[in-house]
Amino acid sequence: MKKDSPTIRVGRIVGAFGLKGQVKIEPFTDFLERFDKGKRLLLKGRWVKIEASQIHRGRPLVKFAGVDDATAAEGLQWEYLDGAEDDRPKLDADEYMTADLVGLRVVTVEGEELGAVSEVLVYPAQDVLLVKDIMIPAVKQFVKNIDLDKKTITVQLIYGMRPGEE
Repeated sequence: MKKDSPTIRVGRIVGAFGLKGQVKIEPFTDFLERFDKGKRLLLKGRWVKIEASQIHRGRPLVKFAGVDDATAAEGLQWEYLDGAEDDRPKLDADEYMTADLVGLRVVTVEGEELGAVSEVLVYPAQDVLLVKDIMIPAVKQFVKNIDLDKKTITVQLIYGMRPGEE
């Protein structure tokens, strides 16, 4: 991978773990395979190889090449990790990358323009599309169709989802 390859933010180091240089990662991705042994991530402007990886209490624990003790690992706390954009995981037909949804035009099944997705909020139950002041849960009940080619998301709103409706 080239240093100037397009990247996507995949996580942040939140602390050291143990004495051998492992770090705890807060993932910003649902695809934890980005932290598998042998993968490379951009850390502090340089590509580093993952020498070992495991999941501990729902978080990736990673040992990077060249980070060999607790002191070195502690020095990485709060650093962001980026992955190569072209190293995208294989997605199922109904799965989408967050970055692919931001900016898409949102219309109702009746054809009303609502605006564009400004952000995808991550919640424990499901992700939520933010379109102006409307929060749309990213579930089949509300998101009826996503067309990446036409850059459009078709949604079915229910009463109470729009601001001012009670």
